[in-house]
Amino acid sequence: MSLRQTLRSGVAAITIASVVAPAGVAPAQTTAPRGGLEVRVAQARDFSRIEFKGARAVARRDGQTLILKFNGQANPDISRLRVSPPKWLKTTEARRASGGLELVLTLAENADAKVGVADGVTYVNLFERPPAPAATLAEAAPVVAPEPPRPNPVPAGGVVRMESKIGAGQVQLVFPWANPSGAAVFRRGGAIWVVFDAPAAIDVSKAPRGLRQMSGLSAIRGNDYTAVRIESAPNVPFFASSQGAVWTVTLGPGAQVEQPGQIRVVRDQAGGPAALKAAVAGVTGVVKVADPVVGDTLSVVTALGPAKGLPSRREYVQMALLPSAQGLAAESYIEDLGVRHEGDLVQIGRPAGLTLSPASATAERTEANLGAPQAAGMPGLIDYQNWPKTGSGGFLTRYNALLAASNEEAALGRDAPVGARMAMARFLVGSELSFEAIGVLNEAARRSPAIMEDPEFRALRGIARVMARRYKEAQADFSVPILSDDPSAALWRSYIAVQLAQWPEARTQFGAGAEAFNQFSPVWKARFARSDAQAALALGDINGADARIKLALMDKTDPLEELATRLVQAKVVEAQGYKDRALRIYAAVAGAPTEALSAPATLHATKIRLEMGRITPVQAANTFAGLRYRWRGDSTELETIRALGHLYLSQGRYREALEALRSAGRSLPDLPEAVQLQADLGAAFRALFLDGAADGLEPVQALAMFYDFRELTPLGADGDLMVRKLVRRLVDVDLLDQAADLLKYQADNRLDGVPRAQVATDLALIYLMDRKPEQALQAINGSRTTILPTALNAERRLVEARALMGLGRTDHALEVIERDTSREGQDLRAEVFWKQKNWDASAALFEKSLGDRWKTPGPLSAEDEGKLLRTGVGYSLAGNDGALTRMQQRYGGFYDQARNPEALRVALSGVQTGQLSVADFGRATADNEAFAGWVDKMKARFREKPAPVGVAKPAAPATPPAKQAAATTAAKG
Repeated sequence: MSLRQTLRSGVAAITIASVVAPAGVAPAQTTAPRGGLEVRVAQARDFSRIEFKGARAVARRDGQTLILKFNGQANPDISRLRVSPPKWLKTTEARRASGGLELVLTLAENADAKVGVADGVTYVNLFERPPAPAATLAEAAPVVAPEPPRPNPVPAGGVVRMESKIGAGQVQLVFPWANPSGAAVFRRGGAIWVVFDAPAAIDVSKAPRGLRQMSGLSAIRGNDYTAVRIESAPNVPFFASSQGAVWTVTLGPGAQVEQPGQIRVVRDQAGGPAALKAAVAGVTGVVKVADPVVGDTLSVVTALGPAKGLPSRREYVQMALLPSAQGLAAESYIEDLGVRHEGDLVQIGRPAGLTLSPASATAERTEANLGAPQAAGMPGLIDYQNWPKTGSGGFLTRYNALLAASNEEAALGRDAPVGARMAMARFLVGSELSFEAIGVLNEAARRSPAIMEDPEFRALRGIARVMARRYKEAQADFSVPILSDDPSAALWRSYIAVQLAQWPEARTQFGAGAEAFNQFSPVWKARFARSDAQAALALGDINGADARIKLALMDKTDPLEELATRLVQAKVVEAQGYKDRALRIYAAVAGAPTEALSAPATLHATKIRLEMGRITPVQAANTFAGLRYRWRGDSTELETIRALGHLYLSQGRYREALEALRSAGRSLPDLPEAVQLQADLGAAFRALFLDGAADGLEPVQALAMFYDFRELTPLGADGDLMVRKLVRRLVDVDLLDQAADLLKYQADNRLDGVPRAQVATDLALIYLMDRKPEQALQAINGSRTTILPTALNAERRLVEARALMGLGRTDHALEVIERDTSREGQDLRAEVFWKQKNWDASAALFEKSLGDRWKTPGPLSAEDEGKLLRTGVGYSLAGNDGALTRMQQRYGGFYDQARNPEALRVALSGVQTGQLSVADFGRATADNEAFAGWVDKMKARFREKPAPVGVAKPAAPATPPAKQAAATTAAKG
């Protein structure tokens, strides 16, 4: 076999076995330059947009076909519309018509189009056709049907068979009705009554006996009701619950199936005789139930589930309301008591009116009989001598009396007085039960909004919120205009401002409250003075801070308050430069029996010892690490974490430093320590990935650390530069999957417009380097926009064409780069022809790419040698002896200095030397070698290319994929 035959059969089979060229492919013809009409395509979520720049169009519509006619000799590049049409576009055809060009756009079946002109550009927006409008309300007005009657709850046969269950110390009596029925469950003396609003027979034959929860059970049937009377001890709890048509009554302590609602019984404020009213959801009726034991008649209100009742007995002069788990039951002491309902509103009264206490009686009884706590001289003062008094009955007796008075007052309605509730709040504040006081005051404000204008109410609630450490809410209460001139409120505002690190405001308010300072208790005087010392110290007024510390120590307080003042005094002494003296004070306070004092003292003492060289950094780190778990929830925790993070950074323990700094999260964001800590965390991350501190780590370790702390990536160009620097390192070591994940996250979550398109282009290149052409094409298609620079557009076309070539769509690849005359475009076109086995055209382009390299002496580069080899092979396979002779004459002198001289000699001379087999020659010219050369060129491009500049969107933490998790594990290992 001759050399030419060998090359045509064996070498071609070896080098391009994976490429199948379509039959009848002719060499591509060079297209003459086209007209100035430019076509741009962009894809959004809800519509596609096609822009035509350079000529006006006349549009006409024929069903799902849109025809655009352009005047003149326009010859636009519509390869984008043909190769990968945007959403809602099926096909595109260009045809010549009289006087111009017509573009025929065929729309999808469910698509619609809008044609317009904006900024000199003709555009076509394609979108999904909206559904046909539904019939209007006027066309189909609903017919209002009358409300159907309630289904009859009585089962067929008229018998309800009661079932029973025993377990967990409880007895359950189950009443299955055919449909939902109204019920009432209440206690009267030694019996629990279950009343239903339907006259059925109840079979109680399966009732349990001999139980401590119940001693007997009997059924009673009336004309319009059915009842079950259960004999039970007065101390046995009972509950009711409903599920569909089944009512369950539970006897005995334990868990409840559902929490019952509470029925509020209040005075009926409407004109007329005195009466009571109650809102009971789902009322079904009022029945008269005869009690066979007592011999009287009860008025029972039945209702549908869920359960709602009256938790305790309500005693009135002429009647009593019995405690119930469901519904209401009235025990009457008079003959003419009436109970009726209108909808869900139950009214209880008599023609002459009930005998009820006057509305003012509650407040008078509270003030006269209970000795209610009185208001202090100023709204912001706490009367510690009188407010927390409990009397001879003790705390619970005093608490219950005040609570009962406040509940009775609240039941009087919106316009009721608030004296009893304010007395209750004073008692709770004086007892420092802050959360309970907040609840009482909030409920009073809800029921009687006018109380919000009372300065004492605002001050009381503000004080309670300060005690509960709700400083923002307390600041809102003390900032109301009615307290603006009150000196006692000014001291509270000063204290709050210190807790929120508002130092100038704290000092101003302390001065405004000076005249009220001596009216406070010694404890609060010490706290106010100590907080002002902290503000003075933060503002650099060391002498002022020292003066306030002396003021705080003037009055005798309990030891813990004094130690708290000494802790601030140690900070003042440290600021004065006396570190040894400050260390002694810190060491003394560190022995306090409460972590609130010992933790900050230990922190500052450790800092001083480390600074003075008395302990090693390792010892200090161990102290800080243990200390941050001992006390949490205030600035001490943040200071400890910050000190530990700085210590780890100074030792090069980057991961531990970031984890420590991040562990504080976003707690206490208003404190200056929180702001400083977040700044430190960002600076540490920036130093690692922007300033090069992490360059000493292995790429996998750096990647793992970056993913673990991705939420710290700054916004804008700096964050994007971090990612690109890390991508360069990953690409250099062939971690292409990880590099692609990083860039994909940037493109999908952080960037818009041109920067997004540029990053998506880099992402597509990495996919191509990783032999993933389909993902590369998706990256290009998913980032299209009409505002890209020309250079970037050209680069994206090359990437897209290479991806299409990798997918075997060689014709489409040639169409995409049809107008590209750059060297890169020529090289890519040559590779496409090579894939198509168009040997002559491919060899001609490779020769053109070499240019006049034969005129320059010196060894050929690896890339040039590869092109020369392919030129020779291509001309040989095409049978172009003249071209082979020309190439041999020009490059014969380069054989000796070549990397593969025998391959060059065989390819260009046509002489079989016997020194290189056909298989060796195939390996020398295989696609893998060319691909490896292109990958090396792309790696160099990543090292040289600057980061894109654009506006980034806020980064959201994202869960790394499996590969990232593996990288994290490897780095931690």
